Amino acid sequence: MAAWWVQLPAPRHSPRAAQQRKGQYPMAFARTLLPALLSVALTGVPAALPDTDTDTDTVAAAAAAYDGQSAHETALFSVKAGNNAASQEFTVDGARLSRVAVWLGSGAATGSVTAEIRRVRDDPASVIASRTLHLAALGGPGAGWVEFPVDAAVVPGTTYHLFVRAVTAESGPIAWYGTTRPAAGTPVSWNYDRSHWGGWHAETSRLAFHVNPTGGERCGEREPCYVPVSVRAARTSGLLANGVHTEAVLPSFAVGASYVEGSNVLRLPSGRWRYLPGGASVSTVVEADDPGALAQVAESRAWLAAGRVPGGTGQRRAAAERALLSMRALLKPNGAFAAAWSPAWAYSWPRDGAFAAAAFAATGHDEEAYRILRYDARTQRADGTWEARTTLDGAGPPDGREWQLDGNGWVPWATWQWYRTAPAAGRDERLRALYPMVRRAADHTVGALGPDGLPPASPDYWELGTTSTNIGTAAPLLAGLNASADLAARLGRQDDARRWSDAAGRLSAGIAAAFAPLGYQRTVDGEHGRDSAVAFMAPPFNAAPAGLGEALDSTYRALLLPNGGLTPGDDPSFSWGPYAWTASTSFFALAWAGTGERARAGRVLDWVLSKRNGLGELPETVNGDGLPSAVAPLGWTDSLVVLAALALQGSPQPAPPLRAAVPAGGAG
Repeated sequence: MAAWWVQLPAPRHSPRAAQQRKGQYPMAFARTLLPALLSVALTGVPAALPDTDTDTDTVAAAAAAYDGQSAHETALFSVKAGNNAASQEFTVDGARLSRVAVWLGSGAATGSVTAEIRRVRDDPASVIASRTLHLAALGGPGAGWVEFPVDAAVVPGTTYHLFVRAVTAESGPIAWYGTTRPAAGTPVSWNYDRSHWGGWHAETSRLAFHVNPTGGERCGEREPCYVPVSVRAARTSGLLANGVHTEAVLPSFAVGASYVEGSNVLRLPSGRWRYLPGGASVSTVVEADDPGALAQVAESRAWLAAGRVPGGTGQRRAAAERALLSMRALLKPNGAFAAAWSPAWAYSWPRDGAFAAAAFAATGHDEEAYRILRYDARTQRADGTWEARTTLDGAGPPDGREWQLDGNGWVPWATWQWYRTAPAAGRDERLRALYPMVRRAADHTVGALGPDGLPPASPDYWELGTTSTNIGTAAPLLAGLNASADLAARLGRQDDARRWSDAAGRLSAGIAAAFAPLGYQRTVDGEHGRDSAVAFMAPPFNAAPAGLGEALDSTYRALLLPNGGLTPGDDPSFSWGPYAWTASTSFFALAWAGTGERARAGRVLDWVLSKRNGLGELPETVNGDGLPSAVAPLGWTDSLVVLAALALQGSPQPAPPLRAAVPAGGAG
């Protein structure tokens, strides 16, 4: 980690004074603030400040306007009262001030920061404009550009003083950033330190500030506004997309921003818009009435209207709308569905894609659902299985991660969910194009079942292997076999239907014998604790077996964390820490909705929705402090929320039927 220098006061006669003046803030503060950049709405009430000393300012007005300096690589001066403050001289060529901006870093969560425009640097009576902002309203500890709305008449060419001081009872430092590089001929930056300098001291450093910032000088455009440390738990906060390319909205450019309703166009704190124009791979900032951005907004709204946005409450509908738009942004033209838009997540998992296909199908977005399934058909391995994940161009796996057998259940299940909602015209013909994929997947599953009817041990959705069969693999395979058998029967492939129905019966019996007595714990050996995958035994995956209700209840209680969400499991050999997983929590909303426990399902879903970030996106995890973390949005959680919202609105997705055995000799 690079050294993080800050101009700090030292005892006036200390032999180390010069070194200590460029001493470091505590490293914990450096680690907290270095990555913290972003925007936030600003409010405040003027607060009384202690007077500074009365040194006389003799610097003449600058000949040309000096109204901004953007470099902020160094925390220059402490501004925490009562011993510290800072001031930057400036001149303007206009007649009015409406806004000033300074780059601040704060280790304090409470207190206030005041910016004043003074005619005389050291004379509080010369103030012509003042604005106070509260650190709590800014989000607590953090760093970035802070904009102070002001209103003052000024005289062009006259030297004024931007004065900043903070008041807090906390020990955390509050610093005004800038650069130590001198700027010849520019007005002076001043450091006020009563104990070290005895008052004001002129510096060759230059503080980072803007007077009347416009265009790219406004925070949230080229540079972030003040961002609280709390939002840094997530790597991404949202998505921009144009149907071909996708760009993540970083946390440092999300706070204080919002989506234009019904779109992936971002409204910035300045009022301007950021979007990804058609054909572009990098976003641009435009005025709010830009024709290209407006056309993209209209197109995405039309896409939503062409399907169905579920939600029995305003919160649920808003969340479902945002989830659908985010899923669309994660879907590539070739059908690859990215789990999220951050390097470790920007791959296509068959499992995530299957849930997205089911959600798209259920909301009437048939083309997107079918596109995912076609991608699955192209990327299926010759033995009927899938890699754990592929690169988004479909070229193959990015690494040697072990493949996961559950994909052989999820993909046929998603195909069945698509088929039952697809437009009747041409539906069977389109299914026939997918049928070879379904056959290979189901036949591999049949061949993998042991004498006990269960599949072998395989990594599950945890992407961790187990030494014995796990419910996270067995339950999806049961759904996939039932789905495959029903699809085969609909196409008149009775031999296939019989073979897969028989296998589904054996697998169902094996699950009942091995997992049910354990309350559907993670593994058949009972050594790996509870698993949220118990929900895969409920609709819309499988018809709920007798006794599943108690297993759902006991598992939910066992996995519930203090933050209100669920850990994926309580395997004693592995800990997920204090993080709740929104997907695992959403499993129970979907399962309880599918088994008639609507009130419980609604409470769980609403907890998940309460953890949306400032842009309304659903994160992968929620940390121990109850804050969104990892990445946002996560496509899998988006899909689950859409399906749960549909179920709670009276349109639950059914489970594939457990078909009766087909007599031998049927059509092949």
